Amino acid sequence: MKKALLAASLLTVGVAAHAQSSVTLYGRLDAGLEYTSGAPVGAGNSVTTNTGHQFRAESGDWGTSLWGMKGVEDLGGGNKAVFQLEGSFNTMTGQGPGNNGLFNRWATVGIANDQFGTLLLGRELFISNGVWDFDPFGQSNWSSASLVRGRNWPQSSNNVSYQSPKIAGFDVYGQYSFSNTPGFNGSGGNPAAPGLGREGGLQVTYTNSLFQVRGLYDEIRNNVNGGLGDPAAGSPNGPFSYGREYFAGVNVFLGQFKIQAVYQASRTSGETNVPIGTPTTTDQEWGGVTWQATPAAALIAAVYHVNANNGAGNGNIYTIGGSYNLSKRTLLDIQVASARNSKTANFGLNANAAGDTVSTGNPLPGQSQTGVYAGIQHSF
Repeated sequence: MKKALLAASLLTVGVAAHAQSSVTLYGRLDAGLEYTSGAPVGAGNSVTTNTGHQFRAESGDWGTSLWGMKGVEDLGGGNKAVFQLEGSFNTMTGQGPGNNGLFNRWATVGIANDQFGTLLLGRELFISNGVWDFDPFGQSNWSSASLVRGRNWPQSSNNVSYQSPKIAGFDVYGQYSFSNTPGFNGSGGNPAAPGLGREGGLQVTYTNSLFQVRGLYDEIRNNVNGGLGDPAAGSPNGPFSYGREYFAGVNVFLGQFKIQAVYQASRTSGETNVPIGTPTTTDQEWGGVTWQATPAAALIAAVYHVNANNGAGNGNIYTIGGSYNLSKRTLLDIQVASARNSKTANFGLNANAAGDTVSTGNPLPGQSQTGVYAGIQHSF
């Protein structure tokens, strides 16, 4: 009996060694102090003409605080089983994401092969997050996401995704999210059981030592009728929640400098009874430069612009900032930014939902908002 147990133990060790499995725990903590001006002041959801400023302790301005684990098992023949679990949290409160989403960012399992690419199933950051590589501030809290009210930030469930290997500088990434309802695109018009709207997209990137270009297309359908617009008549969040997105961006690498330029457009369809001042499409452009002054210190400057149709106006964010690495894992960061609007627009520094009520924190139409943030970030 003892010999049998010993043989089984040795067999187990041998299998483990052959499989070459590994699990990595990782994370990031981001926290700092923030000052903003130009926010409406009042009670609840009221509309007001009063504005003020606020100081607050904030988590995630420079980058989302998160923790996760990922693993790989060698299956032989160049194939690997892979998984990733990742969730976000608030460093200031220790509170996790809403809806009990412990792993709200990533929960995937799949097969990877260096020659054929990676196929994953589960929950992922939505493909629109591919904007990140072409945003001078990496889609930090005050960046390109602010002027599309978080349209580039979502996660996506029920996913099948594929990442190709890089071939002659090109790579392709595709993502498809099932609605998981009887209706192909959504719930089939049943508001009592809306489920999810179908989502998906395709991204093509070319990279060499001098520059990188990316084209991206994605769509997010609403969860009621599966349309490419907001099912609520006249909702101000139409193109910021649903619709098609088109993106083209370039990174140019010039020694210590990286220059970035982007055009991005959002388009809805099928929306009716849309009042003047509520957009159905947006066009956004931005550009910026990063100067890696020393191996530890980087300075960044960027300008972001958005134009919304149907009388919703246009807005700009002008921002400078930078980071200083105390070590490979810890950095200090700072950002100064100002959001300025045409007389009918009220885009703010933060990626808040549309509207000019007190609860949104957006500036009043036609007014500006200014902010300063300084913090520390540690990765492990």
